[in-house]
Amino acid sequence: MKKFCSRRFFGLLLLPITFSLFSCSMSPENIEGMSSRELIESLTRNVRNARVTVGIVKNGEMSFTLYGENGRILPNREYLYDIGSITKVVVGQLFARAIYENLIALEDLDASIDIFLNLPSRNNYPTIRRILTHTSGYNEFFDYLLPPPLSPVENPLYGVTRNMTRRHVERIRVENREHPWHYSNSGFAVAGLVLESIFNEDFTSLVNSYFRGLGLYNTRVGDGRGDLSFYWRWNAGNPYIASGGLVSTVTDLMRFAQMQIEQTPAYVELAHREWASDVDITFPLPEFDRTDAMGLGWWIDRTNDIIHHGGSTGALQTAYIGFDPSRKIAVVVLTNIRRNIPAWMIGAQIFKELQ
Repeated sequence: MKKFCSRRFFGLLLLPITFSLFSCSMSPENIEGMSSRELIESLTRNVRNARVTVGIVKNGEMSFTLYGENGRILPNREYLYDIGSITKVVVGQLFARAIYENLIALEDLDASIDIFLNLPSRNNYPTIRRILTHTSGYNEFFDYLLPPPLSPVENPLYGVTRNMTRRHVERIRVENREHPWHYSNSGFAVAGLVLESIFNEDFTSLVNSYFRGLGLYNTRVGDGRGDLSFYWRWNAGNPYIASGGLVSTVTDLMRFAQMQIEQTPAYVELAHREWASDVDITFPLPEFDRTDAMGLGWWIDRTNDIIHHGGSTGALQTAYIGFDPSRKIAVVVLTNIRRNIPAWMIGAQIFKELQ
């Protein structure tokens, strides 16, 4: 695994937790020995407009702290953040909801996606479960990504269409088996198309109305606007919105995490089950190795009983959400900078300190 400084631009897209977690400016040994506060101070050092929001849920009580430059605590204020790949856990829960509402059967998770997408029968296609657990055989991205010509920090996925994604699905051949774990944003783009077929609604409308129904009014598909910098814009109908297109706030995410702890709505429990076990994921920093199984979109740390996910848009905003169902604790971390310390590293350390 290459270090962050040597990865190509495309390697920055919707960064999962398996990407390199440190820059060339700091050794992993130094990072592993830091407290969560020290990680925040290092991340925000001499960054004038730094904003790091940390939310903690414990026994139903929610609180958050806002940090600025050099880790200085600021007066509490809610910011809207891109949450990147945390969108994937929402996709998993929408499939769980579809089962709960009898739109599909539980066994349909192991049905081929061509049943829902009306694809040519000449090819093998992965199942829904394999897509949601990154065992589908799909690569991280299909091969049509180009950075926008006018702005290198814009969304390199902007402009992807449903037809482009469908053509790639038709062309790519995968064996009908459980593949070794391989993080796939493309797989979740396809999962979004399947959800559109199941609910007979475009993904953006589906997910926005879903959060309104949960009473989480600040969580929605991003439109490039907010009170921070460098939000990603999305073209209408872009399947990769399902892979990492949501924005949210710390209070919405804390409430969302509390719903996971309480298992409300009832179908969320289905997404928390182990749907891929003994997941072989190699992390560059063992201190933060917290995944050995997969739910429906969720990462599962069986050793520490934590269900979680991280997210990022490029090298800019990063996010983390995790919960411990037995101790009824949840952690949310949102940052508007990445540098060498993404949100999921801070979140993992906070859980360790709460133990």
